[in-house]
Amino acid sequence: MKNQNTDLVLLTPLQMQIVDKAAAKTIPVKQLMENAGWAVTQEILKRYKPCSVLILCGPGNNGGDGYVVARLLAKAGWPVCVGAIGKPKAGSDAEYAARQWCGKTVENLEAYVEKASLVVDAIFGAGLTSNLDCRIADLLRKAKRVIAVDIPSGIDGETGQIKGYAPYAELTVSFFRAKPGHYLLPGREHMGVLVIKDISILTNTIFTIDIKYWLNEPGLWEIPRAEIEDYKYRRGAVSIIGGSQMTGAARLSAHAALNMGAGLVHILPLGNNEIYSNFSACLIVDNDPLEDVIQDERRKVWVCGPGLSIKDVRRTLPILIAAGKKVIADAGVFQTDQIDMLKGTSIITPHMGEFKRVFGEIIEDKVSAARQAAVKTGAVVVLKGADTLIVAPDGRVAINQHASARLATAGSGDTLTGIIATLLASGMPEWESACAAVWMHGEAGYLCDHSWPNAEMLANNLGKARDNAKIIKKIDN
Repeated sequence: MKNQNTDLVLLTPLQMQIVDKAAAKTIPVKQLMENAGWAVTQEILKRYKPCSVLILCGPGNNGGDGYVVARLLAKAGWPVCVGAIGKPKAGSDAEYAARQWCGKTVENLEAYVEKASLVVDAIFGAGLTSNLDCRIADLLRKAKRVIAVDIPSGIDGETGQIKGYAPYAELTVSFFRAKPGHYLLPGREHMGVLVIKDISILTNTIFTIDIKYWLNEPGLWEIPRAEIEDYKYRRGAVSIIGGSQMTGAARLSAHAALNMGAGLVHILPLGNNEIYSNFSACLIVDNDPLEDVIQDERRKVWVCGPGLSIKDVRRTLPILIAAGKKVIADAGVFQTDQIDMLKGTSIITPHMGEFKRVFGEIIEDKVSAARQAAVKTGAVVVLKGADTLIVAPDGRVAINQHASARLATAGSGDTLTGIIATLLASGMPEWESACAAVWMHGEAGYLCDHSWPNAEMLANNLGKARDNAKIIKKIDN
């Protein structure tokens, strides 16, 4: 934990409560509340011109923050009124903040919500565990423009799931560290502009917590640097099983590995090797049987699945696993619900449809489901999507937001597999390899000049994407 970038830590609501309690030993909660309210007020003043504001304050500390915002905006000359959603507990810090508000408190909330130019949602924040009350949901539906304190009410701060209803905020201001629910869909779509503000909580409070969530960015991982004594096997050899019919998938994985800087890329074809032999002068096509080729101990990392039939997978995957190879399993591997077949793989990369085909419908939330899959298989799970999850068997989760719709093209997943294989072959651990690959895959999409790139265009940007990851890491340090 201490060797990783603490700015990328994501705290669950329960963990944030622990941090708040630890911080309160040195800074009074009243002051933390004042700091939080000040932070929200500054973001509002920065982005909006004076207008009528209704601040909806819940009974807890989130509501206490709201009362501070009301007082500070009114002091700045804004027309402000407060709508109290429940009374703070007697003697609490939230009650203290409420007593400092000397302005207008309204009861006919429905009318005021419709009239207000801005509605500040300081009702529940990330602490809500049950569905949002229907009356509160109806109030928020009538709001023209919403600013959320901590997180829009109705969003689970850990899973990003919607608890009945949640408003779409234009701006969300949270404190100290973001929460998983800020970045997980569908909650992420409700955040608007997300700002995380420092409210004087010391960073070292994080070190007492068993952190399991991170935002996937450079600094969470570090790409191996080229050394003067490097040679092709030290840079890493990537081996790919090539299908006999759908040959394009394996070639796209190979193209990505070559552009990522793999020291050596092999394809072992299961059918006619002519189409692979004519693909690239940098690619080696194996002519020997798999049983012979795997004897080469220098070829530790294999890709199995892109373009393969289930028959091909059953023929090759058990051999690779039995030989102790590091296997990235993709595409064709996910054609059945035989979970046992995946045990012994290093990294599996299903999209949501493939994941459900193998592991069944998601009953709770996708993070919990991916964690269960990682435990069952012993593999790192890359659950691909707009908020791709990278989940280790030990429970670590990285959430990726560095991606765009440019990745939504045939062969994009095969490209990602080649990136992962290259990083794994270079010596990076499994989880870190997958995290870095997912980020660079997204970066390659951002670098495309064409707004609708194909997978080959993505792969052509991987060298620059890799360089950018190093630059950002250096700046962060």
